Amino acid sequence: MMSAATLRALPAPFRAPLLALALCGVTLAGPLTPAGAEPAPPAAPQVTAGPTERAPFPVRRQDIPEMKGVFGEVESRTVVPARARIGGTVHEVKVTEGSEVRKGDEIALVVDDKLALTLNAADAKIKELNSQLENARTELDRAQQLLAKGFASQSRVDTAKTQFDVAANQVAAAEADRAVVVQREREGTVLAPADGRVLTVPVTPGSVVLAGDEIARIASGQYYLRLSLPERHAADIREGGLVRIGARGISPDKAGGLATARDGRIVKVYPEITGGRVMADVDVAGLGDYFVNERTLVWIEIGRRAVLAVPPEAVTTRHGVDYVRLMTPQGPLDVAVVLGERFADGGKPRVEVLTGLADGDKVVMP
Repeated sequence: MMSAATLRALPAPFRAPLLALALCGVTLAGPLTPAGAEPAPPAAPQVTAGPTERAPFPVRRQDIPEMKGVFGEVESRTVVPARARIGGTVHEVKVTEGSEVRKGDEIALVVDDKLALTLNAADAKIKELNSQLENARTELDRAQQLLAKGFASQSRVDTAKTQFDVAANQVAAAEADRAVVVQREREGTVLAPADGRVLTVPVTPGSVVLAGDEIARIASGQYYLRLSLPERHAADIREGGLVRIGARGISPDKAGGLATARDGRIVKVYPEITGGRVMADVDVAGLGDYFVNERTLVWIEIGRRAVLAVPPEAVTTRHGVDYVRLMTPQGPLDVAVVLGERFADGGKPRVEVLTGLADGDKVVMP
């Protein structure tokens, strides 16, 4: 509302219309500017500080490994058999397929009935020889007493002494023969030759086996992956090459993709090609709970290729189309792109751009 002092300061031609407006109840929104005076400049709008913008991401052509998906089989470095040391009948089997064993654990018991009879015969032979030894000792003592009294010759004492020594040696030999039989009975116990997991047990209680027959097979070495690749990739794979191992399973849904795969290294490439396939071994940790000969999905490096890639957060999707915002001289510009696979670059996620970008472009980061 304009004050009375302000109205009196205005020239007469302007005063009458303003008074009429005031009587009609019209309120002026701002002060009036006298004729010939310049209008006051408008007040500057209040600006609110926004978030700090990120630096643009430079697009550069880079080389990444060319990965090929194949299946690898889990193998054990060593598979040792637990064999029977004597022939006989399997009396007891104490392990099954999949059992974990330690070196020296009892796996099975093989019994030879003839050993019990042989042991009884050895005991009887020892008793017989002990009796002969006692007689020889008695004869030797009598001859020595008669020699001391002068009623026997030295030759009789020597003969008695020889008979006593022969009897003692016979007893020692019989006891050694008995120890051999006892040891053969002990060897009926089949022991685990190494720490590991039992793969197969081809015998059952009651089976007749010979010395050297296989009672169980034990995977005792570290697990690794055996790859069988087409011959055309033989020149591209090398020892120390990168390998990515998917999760357990042979279907892509269970194995996952490259982004979630584990790292591994090729430790051996076999120099012989069989049936158009080249064999390679991959060393990877965490296969202890896998089955031997279980297959799993593996991506192996067979070369390198040049790609353009951006961070995944730089891509926006609208109506099913992927866009990347570029920095141009005319301002930001959204460009439609076709995306490829995801990979890691220095531990940071990247997504390949197949079309839409060029080397040297600068991508506006959100």
